[in-house]
Amino acid sequence: MEEINLNELFQYFKSKVVWILLSVIVVIVVGNVYTVIKRVPLYSSTATILLVTENQTAVSQGDVVLNESLIDTYSELIKSRRVLDKVSKELELDYSFSDLCKMITISKKEGTQIINLNVSNEDAKLAKEITNATAEIFAGEVRKIYKLDNVEIIDEAVQSSRPYNLTFVKDNVIYLLAGMVLSCSVIFILYYFDTTIKSADTIEDKLGLAVIGIVPEERMND
Repeated sequence: MEEINLNELFQYFKSKVVWILLSVIVVIVVGNVYTVIKRVPLYSSTATILLVTENQTAVSQGDVVLNESLIDTYSELIKSRRVLDKVSKELELDYSFSDLCKMITISKKEGTQIINLNVSNEDAKLAKEITNATAEIFAGEVRKIYKLDNVEIIDEAVQSSRPYNLTFVKDNVIYLLAGMVLSCSVIFILYYFDTTIKSADTIEDKLGLAVIGIVPEERMND
């Protein structure tokens, strides 16, 4: 493998600074255009559901264990056709059951009796409405199916003011780094395969011949 002269490489990169900057700018511009045109902004709303006991004055360990064992079952019930079909009908949605199901994410906080119901949608207001409607209908279905009144909505969903999937600062940092890596890689490849003689030192190093004279570059003056 041919030895690389680091000083020569540095000078080569230095001579291409303008090209590097232009490349980075192009990558950033193209990346932002793609973000604006292709990436659909999504808004997220979350409702917090707590499993409680019907008799709040006498909470037993058995009640806590029962609620914890029901969390996984309740999480599946939230995304069931029985619940989502009613949500779709109440809000007059034009989504299929599978599309509506994909918008919903259920998570639980370990060691607690709390379920987080999250909905993502292109419409911030609709995301909030679907979240709250789903939580309310789910609570009603629990009362019908289990004959239990142990679901309490402690935080209703609020309308999000900004999309969660568009982070311009983070994206631009990524585009900046990508532009620098791409441009530097291309320049390094060009340098590595460039066989032209760039200095007198190169002749001495590669050919083993002493340079006895250098013809200076003549520039025409206006």
